[in-house]
Amino acid sequence: MGDKTMTAEEVVSRLASGMTLGIGGWGSRRKPMALVRALLRSDVGDLTVVSCGGPDVGMLAAAGRIRRLVAPFVTLDSIPLEPHYRAAREGGALELTEVDEAMFMWGLHAAANRLPFLPVRAGAGSDVMRVNPGLRTVTSPYDDGETFVAMPALRLDAALVHVNRADRLGNGQYLGPDPYFDDLFCEAADAAYVSCERIVDTAELTRAAAPQTLLLKRLAVAGVVEVPHGAHFTSCAPDYGRDEGFQRLYATTPWPEFAARFLGGDEGAYRAAAVREGA
Repeated sequence: MGDKTMTAEEVVSRLASGMTLGIGGWGSRRKPMALVRALLRSDVGDLTVVSCGGPDVGMLAAAGRIRRLVAPFVTLDSIPLEPHYRAAREGGALELTEVDEAMFMWGLHAAANRLPFLPVRAGAGSDVMRVNPGLRTVTSPYDDGETFVAMPALRLDAALVHVNRADRLGNGQYLGPDPYFDDLFCEAADAAYVSCERIVDTAELTRAAAPQTLLLKRLAVAGVVEVPHGAHFTSCAPDYGRDEGFQRLYATTPWPEFAARFLGGDEGAYRAAAVREGA
């Protein structure tokens, strides 16, 4: 229960090729982009990525790090379909397991509770069953006899999430309008790593915000990284909004050029390059 602070590079040193990696956030909102950038600076690949996908998936797909993606969508929000992901998918660079958002959530719930699956109505009667022939159904043992989709647990080797504030013990707090699934990602993982805008004393987490904002519990967190603007160029409300100008630059720049301009150095070099672009 001691100090769990570490650097982004130390987090990545605990990851390995072939892992199943969950990435929190939602589309182009509160993504742990500094950790993703650190991952891109390593040689870790052949990943199964589980994500409500945004530029995290786009960058990792463009860099050839994803073997299989499990996701309900991959979007930049203001740009409906993530272009670098789209190019990788159309080029056959990765496998895709696409599921309904509710199925995705219950898959994380099942993993968090160490269950093999959970029954869910979502997906029944839809093309989700056709495009995922491995999915099974289960019949209620009670008088109703209803048939449900048996959504398998989305067990994760590791998870990466980003929040507004955290303490050194691993408690994490979000201050924006939506917690997304970040708590479930952490609980579904064997090891979860949290980046945050600011590390604060534990007492400060409860001093100025409602208790329900305490999203992440220290028991589910293996490491904490303080990295201001660590979600850039995605949003991290209320600290900052999405950097729409930089996102357009990312979306319209060929991947090799973007990677060379912005990902060749460390996080400090990235921020300096982004500032030069007006971020």
